[in-house]
Amino acid sequence: MTESDVPQAAPRVQFPGISPRAYEHPADKGAMATLRAVPGVGDVLKTLNSLFNERAERLMAVASHIRVGPSQYPVLDRLRNESAEILDLPKVPKLYVARDPRAIAQTRGIDEPFVVLSTGLVEALDEEALRFVIGHELGHVLSGHAVLLTLLDRLLRLQGSVSWVPLGAIGLRAVIAALYEWQRKTELSCDRAGLLASQNPAAALRTHLYLAGGTDTSQIDIPSFLEQAKEYEEVDDIRDSVIKLLAVEHQPHPFAVVRASQLQRWAASEEYRTILAGNYLRRDGQEEGSPLSEDIGGAAKSYKDAWTNSTDPLIKVFTDVGSAVTGAVDKVFSGFRRSDRQEPTDDTNRA
Repeated sequence: MTESDVPQAAPRVQFPGISPRAYEHPADKGAMATLRAVPGVGDVLKTLNSLFNERAERLMAVASHIRVGPSQYPVLDRLRNESAEILDLPKVPKLYVARDPRAIAQTRGIDEPFVVLSTGLVEALDEEALRFVIGHELGHVLSGHAVLLTLLDRLLRLQGSVSWVPLGAIGLRAVIAALYEWQRKTELSCDRAGLLASQNPAAALRTHLYLAGGTDTSQIDIPSFLEQAKEYEEVDDIRDSVIKLLAVEHQPHPFAVVRASQLQRWAASEEYRTILAGNYLRRDGQEEGSPLSEDIGGAAKSYKDAWTNSTDPLIKVFTDVGSAVTGAVDKVFSGFRRSDRQEPTDDTNRA
């Protein structure tokens, strides 16, 4: 861990009572709204989680990692508490540092979520970049992502035991693929939470640069790096499209260049500036206005816009086929609607 070369220009804005719906990616918001609306599903998943002994995971963290506090990694402890205060978490999760040369940060647990950072990440990033990472992980806690992330973890363990049943394996693979797609969107949501905690887009970009291989930012040209995301998203060869589809099927995170591009775009948006100005959804009012239908509709619109604006040839095929089918169905129903309008309403005139 190193000190940031660029000091914070102004005091950070705090967000009392902020709802995760204020910043969540539309697809993530739709999935979480559906989960929150199903009575008892959280209790069921918590019961499922208890079968795998979450208490044991917490005990192993105490036994094998360094627990962050005032006397152990005090800088990380300050970043943890400041980030939790900015996002107004009801309870500050415990934070651990684990020996691992890879760059890893993860949030575990449902009943008592806790965060684990690897030594590889702590040693590589500067203080402000670590603030962004910790804010990202606290975003998972605030959104309640641990419930579905735990379900995904348990289904991955279950997958091997049903792989000998062809239909069971195919069905489970489809569910897991859908959960992976959702998980990738949660990472985009929590990048936004990390940005709200740090309020430093440059620090967020340094984190994504490091994850992509940029160990020395003086050797990196930022516009060229962000251009890579555009090149990835706008492939014009269907073979590349298939490769992309297969590459992300079991990826829990979006690729680093995609995350960087998405977050920098959000940092420049009116939505981000509005939240900084204090205008955002709050937890005490998040159920008003039928949020479930709005969030599911927002998720659908997000995917539709992404597909419509994509130059990816495989996506274009799906979009064109979908548009053709939608158009044909609309014509059929339009014919029925015209017939209904033209049909006499007087029973004596009917055959």
